[in-house]
Amino acid sequence: MKRKSKEKTKHIIALIVIFIALIFYLIPVYWIISTSFKPYVDIFAMPPKFLFKPTTDNYVGLMTVRAMSTEGKWEIVGASPYPRQLLNSIIVGFVSTALAVALGTMSAYAFSRFQIKGKGDLLFFILSTRMMPPVVVVIPLFLMYRTLHLIDTHFGLILLYTTFNVSFATWMMKGFIDEIPKEYEEAALVDGYTRFQAFIKIILPQSVTGIAATAVFCLITAWNEFTFALIMTTKNARTAPPSLASRMGSSGVEWGQIAAGTFIFLLPIVVFTFIMRKHLLRGVTFGAIKK
Repeated sequence: MKRKSKEKTKHIIALIVIFIALIFYLIPVYWIISTSFKPYVDIFAMPPKFLFKPTTDNYVGLMTVRAMSTEGKWEIVGASPYPRQLLNSIIVGFVSTALAVALGTMSAYAFSRFQIKGKGDLLFFILSTRMMPPVVVVIPLFLMYRTLHLIDTHFGLILLYTTFNVSFATWMMKGFIDEIPKEYEEAALVDGYTRFQAFIKIILPQSVTGIAATAVFCLITAWNEFTFALIMTTKNARTAPPSLASRMGSSGVEWGQIAAGTFIFLLPIVVFTFIMRKHLLRGVTFGAIKK
């Protein structure tokens, strides 16, 4: 009886802790969403207003460019660059993630299955590139990109994000591939498969959960990257993070538009993570329990 009582108490405490953690993480999300729909005066109201009349003015201001008419009224004169910048984020983020996961999976397979001299040192060197802050290498990379005419190009950003993510993808995928028994491949090789065919038909299907988990983490890194996007782009390839930061200037801060842009910016990554949720949960716990 006492044991059941203790287990029930632990269960209640765990639920309370989870509830507090949810509140802690969800309050900023609620604040962003509510601010994006608040009128300008309500954003700065003290105490904060939790009940207000929703408006879409912040979204209209984010997506359009306004100018003062001869009659002294604000009129929409065109579309803002934000939709294009959001599209740039989608293109650069998803393409660089696909490349990083593909290259990382192949290199992880090589490290996992072949005897490579100095394997441990090579793996550490690969991972150490991920530890390097982007600001350390941004100046030499900028000079190199300027010479190669890669400034303000999608290819330039994709190349950078792929390079920084492939080390993480290699380490992640090596752990997953190590857990796949070598006997599966050996049986396939005996049946006449080539090494590449065994990789495609045996390893990849067994690594789906790992690939999904790795893709989510790589996409989040590329999606949120700010330093390279700010320095290496000006107009054509500029992504959403620097665009949102540019709305904080000497003339004031458009908090409503920033909140609206942030909410829209969150949606693609939330949808992608939601689609991958089953694989992600399996992936992050894969190999955690061994017999």
